[in-house]
Order: sequence, then C-alpha cells, then structure tokens
Amino acid sequence: MSEIYVAFHEYFEIVEVDSVALLEEVYRLRYRVYCVENKFEDYRSYPNEMEKDEYDHHSAHILLKHRPSGRYIGTARMVLQDRLDPYKAFPVEKYLQIDSDKMEINKLPRQNLAEISRFAVLQQFSRRRLDNNKPDKLNVKDKSVVDRRRFPNVFLALAVGVFQMSAARDVEYWVSAMNPVLNRLLGYYGLGLHPVGPLVDYHGMRRPYYAKISNILHKLHHDRHDVWELVTDCGKVFPYTSAYTKSVHVYGKRLNRPNLASG
Repeated sequence: MSEIYVAFHEYFEIVEVDSVALLEEVYRLRYRVYCVENKFEDYRSYPNEMEKDEYDHHSAHILLKHRPSGRYIGTARMVLQDRLDPYKAFPVEKYLQIDSDKMEINKLPRQNLAEISRFAVLQQFSRRRLDNNKPDKLNVKDKSVVDRRRFPNVFLALAVGVFQMSAARDVEYWVSAMNPVLNRLLGYYGLGLHPVGPLVDYHGMRRPYYAKISNILHKLHHDRHDVWELVTDCGKVFPYTSAYTKSVHVYGKRLNRPNLASG
C-alpha cells in the first residue's frame, strides 16, 4: 500500500450521510465554513445556522471525519438528477455559461451525470485557504505546499468520498462550478477537471468544469498509481477500471471493456 493510502485511513473516515441527523451536521458545517469563516454567504439568510438550498433534496452527501479527534471536519455533495423533474437544470447550467464546443451537456445521459459541489473544510484543518479574491494565491506546483504533509490534503480526502458516491450511484460524468484554485489543487493529484466555459462571479469566481470518471481513473492508474489506490480502494471501487487498466499496462493495447458512453 502507498503511504498516502495508509495515512488517509489513519487520519480520515468517509461517512455517507444517510439520516436526518447527519444531514443536519452537513448543513451546520457548511454554515460555519461559508457564512462564518469565509463569509461567502450572508449568515442572515440562515437564521437556524444551517446552510442549504433547493438542490440538497436530490443530492448525495458525505462527511469527512477526523479519526484522532472524532470530529466532522469537512463535507461535499453530489447533485443528482431530480427524479421528480428529470430535466431540471443543474446549478452549473443555470448560473454559469458552458461552451458547447467544449461540452454538449444535453447529449450526456442525465441519469449518469452529477454535479460535484459544496466542498467545505473547517478552516483549522484546511491549512491553506482557497481565497476567491486571490485565485493565484496557492501555487500547487510548489511541492512544499503538499508533499511535506504525511497525511493527504483534506480536499483530496473529500475527493475520495466523491468517488465512492459516484460508484454507488452509477455516475459516469461530473460537472462542477468550481473555484479554479481548487481545481488546480486537485490537478496536482491528477484529479483536475476540464474547463468548459469562462469565469463567472457566482459565490466568488467560478468556472464550469467537466470530466468523465473512467478517463480520470485510467490516467491515474498510469501516472499517479498511489492516488488511484486511494480513490478506488485498491480497485474495489470502480473495479472494471482496475481490470481494464491492468490489461492496457500489461499487453500495451486496448482490449474489451464495459460499454461506456463517449465523452
């Protein structure tokens, strides 16, 4: 096992939100991060100190638990197709501009599409703040930012939970309205998404991004095998990718694999 895999399991636990009590933990944590610590949102809009919106009722959520302290220190969500309104626009479609030359979102199967959002980490654990007003503040090419820590970056830990949610719900494609700094940070680990539109001021500067999960995993297996081990739990999550990438690595040619939509 890689050091990053061992360290993750020593320090972190992904908790899938499957109860009202845990969902309220998510909302309270988001309130603290977005309304109190960073002031991205107006706290007066949430008198009960729980930050939530219209997309939460058809989303999957995870909490990140810090094992040594037993505290929930982060959360992320994945907005899924609304079963009551299958063609309801995802937030990235509604609030940002997608370049159709880079991605035609209407051609993707919406039942296999999800928007990843609400990455939130308590300030004392994030180590490095993602400052929306200074998008170049974090230089992820400087290895001292990441490599000196024994345990994985907290945002990388949240990404592990997003992969788990995706595998459990047959999600094959991601879109996101993301801070470019966060995408560059994830890109350091081989998890960056592709920009598909211009920057827009939407709760800070955001850009629309897109990725096909199988493409990320195939590239990870070749370029960042340690991260591949982490996000797939050594091939237990998305196991077809494990078999496919192994065949490519060993035989040097493309063999049969499950039929996935192009993208």
